[in-house]
Parts: sequence; structure tokens; C-alpha cells
Amino acid sequence: MYISSNFPGGNIVVESIDHDTVNVHQDLRDTDGNWFYWYFSVHDAEGRKVRFNFTGMRAFAARGPAVSTDQGQTWRWLGADSLEENSFTYTFGLAEKITLFSMTIPYTGSDWYAFLCSLGPPRPRVEVGNLGFSRLGRPVETLWMGCLGETPKHRVVITARHHSCETMGSYTLEGLINHLLSDDPGAIRLRERTEFLVVPFVDKDGVEAGDQGKNRHHRDHNRDYDQNGLYPETHALRALLPTWSHGLLTMVLDIHCPWIADGLNEKLYLVGSRISRIWEQQQRFGEILERVQTGPLRYQSSDNLPFGHGWNTGFNFQQGHSFCNWVSEMPEVRFASTVEVPYATANGGEVTRETARAFGADLGRALAEYL
Repeated sequence: MYISSNFPGGNIVVESIDHDTVNVHQDLRDTDGNWFYWYFSVHDAEGRKVRFNFTGMRAFAARGPAVSTDQGQTWRWLGADSLEENSFTYTFGLAEKITLFSMTIPYTGSDWYAFLCSLGPPRPRVEVGNLGFSRLGRPVETLWMGCLGETPKHRVVITARHHSCETMGSYTLEGLINHLLSDDPGAIRLRERTEFLVVPFVDKDGVEAGDQGKNRHHRDHNRDYDQNGLYPETHALRALLPTWSHGLLTMVLDIHCPWIADGLNEKLYLVGSRISRIWEQQQRFGEILERVQTGPLRYQSSDNLPFGHGWNTGFNFQQGHSFCNWVSEMPEVRFASTVEVPYATANGGEVTRETARAFGADLGRALAEYL
């Protein structure tokens, strides 16, 4: 039996293999404290029943590990029944040469390129580009859509993966983009008068390396919006948005995933702004989203987390400004919000690639009505 994390997004430390028990823990390289992301492959374990025991912090969301037996083409949750404390047991099929396991459903640059290909031939008013390059020289992709080449009524920025491990936000982003490019009448009207900038991977190196991203040593990407910023991606956004806006940057959505499980972490919610005028607009947007949603993951505006409650306090931003905190200080910005998408369960509903995309479409419907 051979265990590896030597592929895009991979993350595991193998402590020991004792017959059919494997002791492992999350690789916390460059992370202050603990976090929970892991992703590895198992080779040549056909027919064996193996227990994977995590010796570090909590390793599983509400539905146990995610598993793929077709090299990542499809994923399913193994289920809570597979768990015993901080371990899971899996019986490999007789033909299972390679099996992938993760605490979430992974998403890396290859998934983004596959998504772009799924959009079909080049479309008018859709342009692929990059924001610049990461510390390790990777292109930081962008997607521009809508009212390009002329002055729009609104400009909108949508970002994801400020924390590299928060993969379900990427599937939500796909659903949002698909809706904005659809034949829905509201989406068509929106494209005619709105210019969109999408940044799918703010922490591009972390996504490909399989880093936690959250609580990165010194500071993570979503605490890097001060003048002494560390990362090329955040520096590029801080330089671009004030000049690109021309007073028209109306709306900003930053898509995240919360803590691993339990309580509010198994609900869809907006993170309330400390600025009262922004919080008022977040509440308005939340009411619209609750009304227009059609997908299986149900959002409730009462789940939004006001500033000063729970983890959403000034103490949580001591390392530096978050993206939404920074952009909210631009006077033309009407609405700016982090939206949290759980890893496995949202208000009792199962979070999968398909249901996360459906929630993204719901965000698109709400966005169109709001603007």
C-alpha cells in the first residue's frame, strides 16, 4: 500500500503504517496553529480494509471523508457511519488501483480550466486573463464578463480562495458564473449594463500546493489588505480596483467556507460588515436571496452573522484588513460581503459539487435583482 500527496492540492503527513492501520495528520506547513484540510491518494490496496487514524485535530466535516475511485472525475461523501472518533475505515474494491480521499471535494487549477472549456467556444463579452503572477510565478487567473469595452452602469468583483483550502466556494463560483452567462432574462439584462471581474484563486500557490491557507504564517491572504501587504495577488487587487472602478464599483462578493462543521458552520450565511451602510445592504441582499432561491441548499437571512457577534469581531482582524473590510471603505461600494458555504452540510442539505453550483446560481439571481 502506497500513500501520496504528491499532486496538485495534496496534503498529508504519514506517521506510520501498521498492518491495516495508517496513522496520519494534516500537513500544517506555514500555518500558525491548527487547521483541518487534507487530501491524499492510496495505491495498491485492492481488497483490503484499512483504518485511517488522524492523530492531530478534527479531520472530518459532517459527512465523513470525500472519496473518489475514478481519479477525481466523481466524488461522494463516505458518510458519518464510516467514522470512529477521528478515524475512518474503508474497504477497497478488488479493482481499486488508486483511490482519492479528502476532507472536502477538491478543486485546483485543472478544474478551473475544465470549467472554462465547458463554457464552449469564445463568447462575446467574455475575456480570460490574469491579474499578475504569484510568488512562485503562477498566473493568477481572471475572467471578465458583461459590459466590456464601453462604460457600464455597475462594476462588480467576485473572488474566491483567499484561503486556499476552501474548495466548495469554487463550485459555488462556477454556478454563479454559469447563471450570469445564461439566457435567464435577468442575467441578460445584467450583462448589458454590468462589468464583472472574477478572480477564482486569490491564493493560487496555496491552492496548487495543498496548503491550509487559513492562518498562514505572518498573515494569510485575507488579512493582507494593508499598505504593507505581503502577496502579489493582494497587491494587484489593491492597485487595480480603485483605478478600474471610476466610481462604478457597486458590489463585491468574496466566497469562502467556514470552520469544518457544527452550528453556524453548517449554514449558508453572510458575514456582517462593521460599516452600518454596508450591513444595511447586506440585509437587503439577504432578503432577496432568501426569496429568489430555487436550489436545494437553503439560505436563511436570519443566519447572517452581524459584526460584533461570534467570531466576527475586531479581534479576528488583528493581523490586517480583510478584502471585504478594505473594499468597503471605497465610497462608491454599496455592497461588499463574504459569503460562507459549508463543506458538507448546509441547513441539513448535502453539499456536493452540483448543489454548491445551484447555490451559486441562486446568488446570481439575487445579484441580478439587487442591482
